[in-house]
Amino acid sequence: MKATKLSWVYLLLLILSGEAIFILPFVLPRVFRPTVLDVLELDNVQLGLCFSVYGLVAMVSYVIGGPLADKYPPRKLIAIALWMTALGGFLFAQYPDLITLQILYGWWGFTTIFLFWAPMIKATRIWGGADSQGKAFGFLDGGRGLTGFLFSLLGVVVFSFFLHESPEIASLEDRKEAFTYVLYSSSIIIILIGVLVWLFMKTNDESDSTTLERISWKEMKEVLKSPSVWLLMVIILCGYVGYKITDIISQYAEEVMLYNQVDAAKVGTLLQFLRPTTGILFGLIADRLKITWLLVVAFVLTLIGGLLFASGIIAPTTTILFFMSVVVIAAGVYATRALYFGVMQVGKIPLTLTGTAVGLISLIGYTPDVFAGPAYGMLLDAHPGEEIGHQHVFWMLSAFAFLGGIAAFIYHRKYGK
Repeated sequence: MKATKLSWVYLLLLILSGEAIFILPFVLPRVFRPTVLDVLELDNVQLGLCFSVYGLVAMVSYVIGGPLADKYPPRKLIAIALWMTALGGFLFAQYPDLITLQILYGWWGFTTIFLFWAPMIKATRIWGGADSQGKAFGFLDGGRGLTGFLFSLLGVVVFSFFLHESPEIASLEDRKEAFTYVLYSSSIIIILIGVLVWLFMKTNDESDSTTLERISWKEMKEVLKSPSVWLLMVIILCGYVGYKITDIISQYAEEVMLYNQVDAAKVGTLLQFLRPTTGILFGLIADRLKITWLLVVAFVLTLIGGLLFASGIIAPTTTILFFMSVVVIAAGVYATRALYFGVMQVGKIPLTLTGTAVGLISLIGYTPDVFAGPAYGMLLDAHPGEEIGHQHVFWMLSAFAFLGGIAAFIYHRKYGK
């Protein structure tokens, strides 16, 4: 598919929906993590368990939802998924108890994956064609990052506007009321994006050449025989652990760098700004260089950033080093995300089986949704408010970055040429 005017509109809507659907379950809890923990009366482990429920439902949804993308065009699936996800935001704004919150995260695990994830990846492969996979996935993740940044910025502005007192002295009730406005405004915007997708995300490429009438075990076996599929499972698993751990950087800013909650949220918003910058930059150069080699470089950057945080040399007196380390780790994590599905083309995974392949790869690759939250929650709660707990989390990240780098290097040696 060539990058025509219509296709850019298609990609724009894909980008908007691609991040909007994750704003409620992930982006807002990442940017406002200290506030979320307070208003919901949760500790780190309990919030991590909510993410685990999401992950368990998502695991099933990846497998049974993946083949849907090989049978139906994405527009209606994506719009319905957005609307169903937004409904959960109105429940979230009631600040439910832990059991109800876990059920809500299970609901989000279904709505954001079953009808959405594989169609988004396949639509991006179609847009990128044979020669622009790096650009397609770089623009997708970079654009999603920009969308997340704008949502985060809007959230911080709304939160600050409705906060009647300064963050240091604002009461819990005051912060809860301000955060409620953040949740309602986000939910309404997600609904509106769903309407735009339903009405305008149309392309002539929703054709029989990219869909199958039915998916059989034969196709499943064909996908599983590919070494690239198994390598991508490991690459995505390791890269996604890094992405999940960026959730705690705003908490690191508050507990180790001693920032207030608004300034800590601004650090989380900085991460959302770095994501589009990194994704678009790597997307632009990925098709001119070797995309598989850039994936190795991305893991090396993640490892360096992880070791800087894990070493304990970052403290309230080293502000410049803190921000340099945030930039390095963000560049590595977000470049990895921007590139790992972009190597499917060189890995000889058929376009018509993209949804099935994505479902199977994601079954393993996104298991950090199940274990990462409780793992770093336990590490943090073992040393509440102390730097050592954060160091243990970043040692965990460094180990996965090292393993992912090895898998990416093997992928490069096998398919990069």
